[in-house]
Amino acid sequence: MIVDAWMQHGTVRFMGHEMLDSLWRWIGQDPPKEEVPVAATVAALDAGGVDVGLISAWYGPEGDLVSNDEVASFVRDGGGRLAGVASVDLRKPMQAVRELRRCVNELGFKGLRIVPWLWEAPPTDRRYYPLYAECVELGVPFCTQVGHTGPLRPSEVGRPIPYIDQVALDFPELVIVGGHIGYPWTEEMVAVCRKHPNVYIDTSAYTVRRYPPELVRYMAQDRHHKVMFGTNYPMIAPERALTGLDELGLSDAARDAFLAGNALRVFDLQRKGDGR
Repeated sequence: MIVDAWMQHGTVRFMGHEMLDSLWRWIGQDPPKEEVPVAATVAALDAGGVDVGLISAWYGPEGDLVSNDEVASFVRDGGGRLAGVASVDLRKPMQAVRELRRCVNELGFKGLRIVPWLWEAPPTDRRYYPLYAECVELGVPFCTQVGHTGPLRPSEVGRPIPYIDQVALDFPELVIVGGHIGYPWTEEMVAVCRKHPNVYIDTSAYTVRRYPPELVRYMAQDRHHKVMFGTNYPMIAPERALTGLDELGLSDAARDAFLAGNALRVFDLQRKGDGR
């Protein structure tokens, strides 16, 4: 089984936003001018052999780029292949907490994702803290981006140390998933992941053959590694992201943890064939 821990089924207003110009330029494509059918995202999962993709809403200071209700509709149209991840407006902390609660309890979402560079506010900003407490109460992970910022926004808020380290100290019960590996601070991210039992890494925005060596060493040498597969689709398709997987030299247990086991546990997903 394979789970993609970081995807988007993007809207035109998200994928056409000027902040993503650098990414489209990098992959040599233009953003879509019309809304993409959910079937296209499911087809990309099929092409890569991925069973479930976690798709997220996107909220920033100018409002929603992909709303939670849009994500819920994408999940409904996904035939059981997609799971929702919420996002919220940091400017209104109590409204944000209530929206997260609605997304989990009523829409069945599996986590919360906030992208710090979008807000130019690191994860230690006080506006996040009520949401961390609510994630703990709801039993869902907090997902965020670590590492440099590909879009045209500042990167400093993506440092694993001090930001993720401090949040994990303040909220030891909070499960944190750091997406995009953490490069160029990958060793910091691996160190934080090893230090804190509830901190994880996902590999979104990187193909297997671009994983930094320090991450590969952690995955191959630590039988209890906490790395999970992600793509950042539609920027990288699952099939392309997984090319070269056998070259990592992972044991069967490490491979299963990477492709599915860690994500199944963290996001409370059902393994194929599980009768729950």
